[in-house]
Amino acid sequence: MKQFIAEFTSVSGVFNDWIYSNVLFWVLIAAGVFFSVRTGFAQIRMFPEGIRVLTEKSHKGGISSFQALMIATASRVGTGNIAGVATAIVSGGPGAVFWMWIMAVIGAASAFVESTLAQIYKQRDGDIYKGGPAYYIERAMKARWLGVVFAVLLILTFAFGFNGLQAYNIASALEHYAGDNYQTAALITGVVLAVISAALFFGGAQKISLVSSILVPIMAGIYILIGLIITFAHIGNLPEIFAEIFRDAFDFQAISGGFAGSCVVWGIKRGLFSNEAGMGSAPNAAAAADVSHPVKQGMVQVISVFIDTIIICSTTVFIILCTDQFTYGGDLNGIPLVQKSVQSMFGEIGVGIITVSVALFAFTSLIGNYFYAEFNVKFISGNKIFMTVFRILAVIMVFIGANSNLQLAWNMADILMAGMALVNIISLFCLSGIAVRALDDYVRQKKQGKNPVFRAADIGLDNTDVWK
Repeated sequence: MKQFIAEFTSVSGVFNDWIYSNVLFWVLIAAGVFFSVRTGFAQIRMFPEGIRVLTEKSHKGGISSFQALMIATASRVGTGNIAGVATAIVSGGPGAVFWMWIMAVIGAASAFVESTLAQIYKQRDGDIYKGGPAYYIERAMKARWLGVVFAVLLILTFAFGFNGLQAYNIASALEHYAGDNYQTAALITGVVLAVISAALFFGGAQKISLVSSILVPIMAGIYILIGLIITFAHIGNLPEIFAEIFRDAFDFQAISGGFAGSCVVWGIKRGLFSNEAGMGSAPNAAAAADVSHPVKQGMVQVISVFIDTIIICSTTVFIILCTDQFTYGGDLNGIPLVQKSVQSMFGEIGVGIITVSVALFAFTSLIGNYFYAEFNVKFISGNKIFMTVFRILAVIMVFIGANSNLQLAWNMADILMAGMALVNIISLFCLSGIAVRALDDYVRQKKQGKNPVFRAADIGLDNTDVWK
C-alpha cells in the first residue's frame, strides 16, 4: 500500500506540473488579455475609483467592501507570497519579477469580471449575501450541474487540500525553535489551530470577515515594514537592482534557450497563481459585500490583486535582492532564503519575524479558504446537519494538516484547483458581456454625477435575485 501511495504521489505530481504548465498557464494568460481588451483595461482606468469605493460603509449587519477585500486578500496572500516568490527568483532569475508584475496587471481584468458577475448573481443568506461562480453558472448559464461540479472542486481544494497545507506551514514554521521536540510542538499547534478554527468556522461569515479585517492589515503591515526598512537601508543599490530586473527580463537569448524554466514562465506563473485572478475563488468573497452596484466590488477585487502581487510579492523581491543573499540556481530557496535575507540585517530576531509572518499569512489564508468553501457547501445544500458535518470535517483537516506532510493530498488539491479554474474561465468567456454591460452602466451613471445604483433591468437582465 505504501508503495502504491508513493507511486501515485509521484504520478500526481507529474500530472500537476503538466496541467499547470501546458494548459492552465496559457488559458489564464488568454483570459486576462481578452478581458483587459473587452473591458477597456478597466483594471487600470477604474483603479482610483476602486480606492474611493473602499471607504463606503455597508448597511447595518452587512459585510462592507473593505471587509470583503480583506477576506479575499486573506486567501490570496499566503506563504506563496514568501516561498513562491523566492523560488521564482532563484529558479528563473531576477527578470521573473518583471513578468510577475505584468501578469498581475493583466490578470486583474479576470478578477474584475468574475467578481462583478458574483455580485450580479448573489443571493440573500440571512443578514449577508452569498454567491460566486457556482451561483452565476447556475443562474446565468442555466447549468446547475456544472455549478455543483465547481462547488465540489472548490470545497475539496480549499477546505480539505489547501487548509491542510496552511496548517502544516504554520506548524513547520516552528521547526527552527522546536528542534527535536518538533512532533510535540506540531501536535500542540494542531490542537490550538483546531480550537481557533472551530470558533471561527461555527461563528459564521460575519465573524470571519471581522477577524480578517483586523488580522490582514496587521499581517501585511508587519511584513511590508520589514521590507521597507531593508529597502531604504540599501536605497543606493536600487538603480542597479531595477536595471538587473529589466535586463534579465528581456534577455531573449537566455529565454529562448530554455523557455520552460525561463524568467518569463516563472514570473507569469507566480503572478497568476499567487493572486488567483480568474481561478474562481475570490468571487465568493466579492459576492458577500453589501454595495449599491456590482462593479464596485469588481474594482475592489482588482485592488486585492494589486495588494497581493505588486505590494506583498514585491516586498519579498526587495528583501531578497537588496540583501544579495540569493544565488541564481542555488540550493538556498523558499522561506529559508527569505529568513537568511532578513537575518543578515536583523540577526536572529529576523528569523522570528519571518516565522510570525509565515504563521499569520498561513492562518489568514486558512480562514479565507474556509469562507469560500462554506458558500459552496450552501450552494449544494442548506441542510443544517450537512453544514455541521462539513464544519467538523474542516476542523479535523486543520488538525491533521498541522501534523502530516500530506504531499499526495496537496498534489490532488492543485489538480482539483486547475479543474475548478477551467470551469470558471469557460463560464467567464460565456458571461463576460454581462459584466461589460454592468461596467458601461456604472460609467454612465458616474458621468451623470450620481453614486451608481444598479438595477438588473437597466442592462436587460431578469434572472437576478437581489437587483430587482
